[in-house]
Amino acid sequence: MKIDWAALGSVFGVSLVVTVALVALFTLGITGLSRRERAAAQGESAVLAVTGAYACFAACAAAVTYGIYLIMA
Repeated sequence: MKIDWAALGSVFGVSLVVTVALVALFTLGITGLSRRERAAAQGESAVLAVTGAYACFAACAAAVTYGIYLIMA
């Protein structure tokens, strides 16, 4: 049995980058929701922050769904 170390390293690198990107997207979503809470306490509107947060959560869900699709295919 021969291990293709280059392919294994490539898979590791891609998974690391995708994991960091998903964490960053989710963090941006949480930040947007916290801005909504802060704006509501001050009596302001935070429509852009909420829209951005929902877009980040939707992108996270799409990436996870695509990953599951790749595993199942």
